[in-house]
Parts: sequence; C-alpha cells; structure tokens
Amino acid sequence: MGFIYNDISSQEMGVKARLLSWQVSGALRNYSTSIPGKYGAADFGADLDSREISVSCSIFPKLRFENLVAELDQIALWLSPLDGLKQLIFDEVTDRYFMARLKDKVDCERVIRAAGRFELKFFCPDPFSYAVEDESFILTETGTHTVTRLLGNIESAPVYALQGELIKAPDNFISVTVNGAEMKLVNASLSSGETLFIDTENLTAYVKAQNGTILRNGLPLLQELNFPELRVGGNEIVIEASNAVFTELKIQAKSRWR
Repeated sequence: MGFIYNDISSQEMGVKARLLSWQVSGALRNYSTSIPGKYGAADFGADLDSREISVSCSIFPKLRFENLVAELDQIALWLSPLDGLKQLIFDEVTDRYFMARLKDKVDCERVIRAAGRFELKFFCPDPFSYAVEDESFILTETGTHTVTRLLGNIESAPVYALQGELIKAPDNFISVTVNGAEMKLVNASLSSGETLFIDTENLTAYVKAQNGTILRNGLPLLQELNFPELRVGGNEIVIEASNAVFTELKIQAKSRWR
C-alpha cells in the first residue's frame, strides 16, 4: 500500500509504505476531579484529542549511497512540516482524508549499503477524517425538506450558502431551521448576486459577491448565533421567508468520521 500527501503519492517518490495501526478511536481528553469525602471522581465528560498516525516506510536499493541520500532530500521537501497541514489519504481507505503534518524527526536506517527504512509520525490536530468526495444538497423552495447524509459516522459541521433578496426592515426575514436550530436573517439586507456563507466549524459568517470577493462580515445579519450540525441520516430543514425572496440554500455537508 501507499499514501498520498499534498497531492503526491508515495509511489511517485519511490517510497513503499504501510500503516502500522488504525485507531478505532483517537485519544481522549477526560474531564474529572476528585471531591473530598467522595469515592472515585466526579465525571464531567470527555472529548477527542488530536490524532497521531504512524506509517512504516522503505526505499528500494539504489546503486550508490549518494543516490539514496538524493532521494531522501526530495522526500524531505515533499513532507516538510514547515508548509503546514496537508491532505493525507491512504491507498486502502481512499474515501477519506486527514489534515496532517509530520510530528517528529525522521531517521533513515540503512538496511543494506544503499537502501533504507524509516517511520513517519503524522500529527492531525483535527482528529476527524473527511470525505474526499463530499455530499452537498441544494434547496430552492421554502417549506419543509429532508436531507440525508450517507457518508461519515458522526455529526458534521457544514457550510451553508444562502442566496436571496432581503431589504432591511423589522418585519422582513429569511429563516433556515436545521433540526430545530434556527438561522434567521432579520432587519438585515442581502442583495441579488450576494451569498451569505455560514461556516459551522469556524463559527463565522461572511457575505461574498459573485466573483468570490468577501464583501462584509455576515454575523450581524443573524438574529442569533446558531451554527447547526448535520446528523448522519435524515435532517429536517425548514425554510421561511417574509417580505423577502429566497433563491437557494446550498449545504456542503463536510461529512466526517471519528
């Protein structure tokens, strides 16, 4: 097997690779405290910590040791952690990717005169893996709708892209309610050709023009700062408009696995 990192495969770099393990669940952060006079501890729950992935690698024999060193130089550039997080996809699990970078130094052990092996430890600050080919949903009418997520095994933090026309007035609004959590534009303005993006993962919103230019902060348009997640399976979405024109709601699911 092998892997793809930053859109370049390990095979292209002359590296043979295999996963040393597969985490069923990433590391946990437990929140508990001892209470005098009480056995055990008071439990305040847990959440997921960052993830580490170890990969065993080897390089096929070269004619001379200097050829091995030259190839390792190219691998060092390819995997440079100074370039930040990059997509990491494994050949045996091609439907999902991690955002990762190297965590530790890499020492290459000389197996024979001009061949080597080494271990890579990837650090994933976000413990989830994400769909390579993600689900998206487009709704063009008001009313009650159901969208069904088929990918992933945990709630996702989608990006909502809302288009319509709204003139600023107390009684004018466009409302999108996802599984009971409402995102309501009220006493705000949105013009034709503008799109309001609501980014659940980053807890932010912004308005873009048709050419992709960010025009302004979108948070003041929202009556309340709700950022609804999408469940695996069915999700109820209710769209309403009053003295306004609703054009389209596009949902990028950001489907993920824990």
